[in-house]
Amino acid sequence: MAGVVELNGDTVGLGRSGFQALRQALQASLGDQAAERLQEAGHAAGRDVYNCFRRWLKTTTGLDDPGAIAASALGGVLSDFFQALGWGPISMNRVGSTGIAMDTAEWAEADPAAHAPYPSCHLSAGLLAGFMGALSQQPVSVMEVECRSADQARCRFLLGKPEALEAVYQAMSEGRDYSSVL
Repeated sequence: MAGVVELNGDTVGLGRSGFQALRQALQASLGDQAAERLQEAGHAAGRDVYNCFRRWLKTTTGLDDPGAIAASALGGVLSDFFQALGWGPISMNRVGSTGIAMDTAEWAEADPAAHAPYPSCHLSAGLLAGFMGALSQQPVSVMEVECRSADQARCRFLLGKPEALEAVYQAMSEGRDYSSVL
């Protein structure tokens, strides 16, 4: 069901090398602030990508309302959409009783050659927060806890209510496993 993606002027294509060059340039000039700026830019783009998703959904499934997608089918539909955009396939999994993980071994922003000391798909984290917030019609926070840029096998983004991910951040800063608080 990959379907054709209609960019329609509010969404543009950007190659993987563009992501890598942008991240490297911002890190070189902004240091640690680059992550925050990339997240802000991604969040701003999230609504546009959501609007693109709605057009794609109508074209590929005939559905006008993303809320009509069965919960059991949502992960597959989102995977098809993000693959069609060139981001890569995803799987959605429950983590604990309150968390959702989005896993991908082929995410476009990830750069396995970067050998980053920590997860680095900052633009994606912001974009997914904006996108999922628009989809769910409520605030959603996103935190990348595993990353191919940091020599891990996959990128894993945790999605949840802001207060839940604040607890995750606190637990991880204390050396605890994130799943222990979800």
